[in-house]
Amino acid sequence: MPRAVRLNKFLASTGVASRRGSEDLIREGRVRVDGVVVQEQGVQINPRRSVVEVDGRRVEPSPAMWIALHKLPRTICTRSDPQGRPTVYDTLHSDHRSLFHVGRLDVMSEGLLLFTNDGDVAQAMLHPSRRIPRRYEVTTRGTLPPRLVATLESGVRLEDGMARPERVRVRKGPRAGTNIVELVLREGRNREVRRLMRALDIHVDALKRVAFGPIELGRLKPGRWRRLGPGEVRALRRLLKNTG
Repeated sequence: MPRAVRLNKFLASTGVASRRGSEDLIREGRVRVDGVVVQEQGVQINPRRSVVEVDGRRVEPSPAMWIALHKLPRTICTRSDPQGRPTVYDTLHSDHRSLFHVGRLDVMSEGLLLFTNDGDVAQAMLHPSRRIPRRYEVTTRGTLPPRLVATLESGVRLEDGMARPERVRVRKGPRAGTNIVELVLREGRNREVRRLMRALDIHVDALKRVAFGPIELGRLKPGRWRRLGPGEVRALRRLLKNTG
């Protein structure tokens, strides 16, 4: 870490919050540097010498950590739920509860969900300008519309604008009468895949994210997690460097 960094960037690098969330902590007067409350944005600190506290607890630099989880259906992307529903953090190790999830999957969707304490990289991955590819598999039931691939690749108008998958493939599903539609999208819009299917009157049996950027779900079983390897983390950083 460089000798002087912005305070919000330092906080994000420790996994306390995203960079934007760290700005909120500073604004709310919950951050002290060397015993003094700091509420001004843009303050720079020396992470090797400055004593930084959030809500009275010292925050220290920590190595970047990345976790891949195979999210289960019917789990929500939050640390806790007032209604007592299961969350994605219930399937992680207790040491990983401080990590924040990179984007979301809706409650009924399953598949690849990334967690990290590397706020800068996570924020960059989610920024629309980066156009990081996400690959999904939609299991459908019933007859698909004619020329489905051409229709999707030419674009479908949704309430928030045109949605145009970068790549579409269709193959037979695991059960009689089912198909799997594979989509690659780059925008990360809310529930985009389900809205695309609904606009084309396609019944969705299951929705799974199988890749996010260079990271693949692979054979990771539902409800299990693994740490990303050094090569995968380098691939993430290389991708962001090339799309910056």
